Amino acid sequence: MTLLFIHGSGFTGDVFSQQLVAFPGSVAPNLPGHGAPGGAATVAEFGDFIERFIEKQHLRDVTLCGNSLGGTIALEVALRKNPALRSIVLLGSGARLRVAPSILEGLRADFDRMCTELAQMLYADPTPERVAYAVAAMHHVGPAQTLADYEACNQFDVTERLGEVALPVLALTGEADQMTPPKYAEVLAGRVQAGKARIIPRAGHLVMAERPEETNAAIAEFLS
Repeated sequence: MTLLFIHGSGFTGDVFSQQLVAFPGSVAPNLPGHGAPGGAATVAEFGDFIERFIEKQHLRDVTLCGNSLGGTIALEVALRKNPALRSIVLLGSGARLRVAPSILEGLRADFDRMCTELAQMLYADPTPERVAYAVAAMHHVGPAQTLADYEACNQFDVTERLGEVALPVLALTGEADQMTPPKYAEVLAGRVQAGKARIIPRAGHLVMAERPEETNAAIAEFLS
């Protein structure tokens, strides 16, 4: 089995550094426009990239593990019935990810300020080091693609199609996630055919970075 980690808006695969160590052989590619050539503006376009990546790398028995935007991409690919998939893990994600208009407008009007505000919202405990990491990641990706990421999230809604997802699904969310509160995981897990919700205490939206040991243990238990 191969774990394929998909990062969220304004980040790169580096955000899964502790998962790549915990799960040897796993991969975390950079999405188009995130330190990788090209760009994308919709979840469907990102889904195309992930399917091409799976095909080019000849991956089989794949578990897609997506954070936020990455989770919507995992759901998109699962709904396409890609034969390489075996299960999906959603980390701070959901079937519908509406973004507050103030965030979208903030990214357009004052990218630097909005990056700092977002970075503080991404953690249960926004230490200076964590905030600095998140701000640097969004600056690396840049304003155009970061805004495109959030707009892609805002347009995504597969709530009415969740019953079509036949793969096992782990919906894992931080207890203090301000972007996708625990109810997102609980609702989703209850609507797919084989879903399980898991809430990690003392964790925010970047649950895998803030509480890596607990997140890795939950993923390992799900896979077993």
